[in-house]
Amino acid sequence: MIDIQNQPDYRNIPIDKVGIKGLKYPVKVLDKTTGLQSTVAQISMYVDLPHQCKGTHMSRFVEILHLFRTKVSLESITNILEDMKKILGAKSSHIEITFPYFIEKKSPETGSKGLMDYTCSIIGSSNGKTDTDIVLTVAVPVTSVCPCSKEISEYGAHNQRGEVLVSTRFKRLIWIEHIVELVEACASCDIFSVLKREDEKFVTEKAYDNPKFVEDIARDVAKALMEDDNITWFSVSAENFESIHNHSAYAYIEKAVIS
Repeated sequence: MIDIQNQPDYRNIPIDKVGIKGLKYPVKVLDKTTGLQSTVAQISMYVDLPHQCKGTHMSRFVEILHLFRTKVSLESITNILEDMKKILGAKSSHIEITFPYFIEKKSPETGSKGLMDYTCSIIGSSNGKTDTDIVLTVAVPVTSVCPCSKEISEYGAHNQRGEVLVSTRFKRLIWIEHIVELVEACASCDIFSVLKREDEKFVTEKAYDNPKFVEDIARDVAKALMEDDNITWFSVSAENFESIHNHSAYAYIEKAVIS
């Protein structure tokens, strides 16, 4: 049969990224506690396309992914990127894997167990050089209490749920759990899926005793990341879904870490 994708193109325009986007696929990711965790990822895969080529072979992306579906790791992502370039005849390759990651947490007073989900992304790219660029992104929900509200009010203070988004480049394996614990320690209080009355009293009072602006949370997370010798670059954004405004409060920090 005629291979239309391999026919020449005469417009003389290369394409930076071409491939598949939004593929849902079952994967297993590294879990610090159990070894591996099964989840369902949304995956996008791209390569570059030279100006003289009419199209790429879309089915080959899924075929490559199928070979590595048993485990998502730094090693497997590097291998996927290299196979994409080799099989599709490309100079650069890119992959984006987004998935919910579940961590069991105990409530602070009664020890009631529940699963918390954290949205994570692994973004990898290879441009033909020896090094593969990989960025891990973790979204962590938190609680914040406004210091200004606490200071000016005779009683109470407004509080809200927020989200801290951390992206990192690193020298060696970094655990999702490590990023989650680091962020939660920088919030007014962390969030739980199961809380009994005793637990609710504890987290309410803990947050009230530890008020933080969105700027405070972003700076505290950035400081902790800067002190981690495994981190070479990071970005951190903190967003509070304000309870007394119809908008969010937001802060962002990006920094390369010189070790």
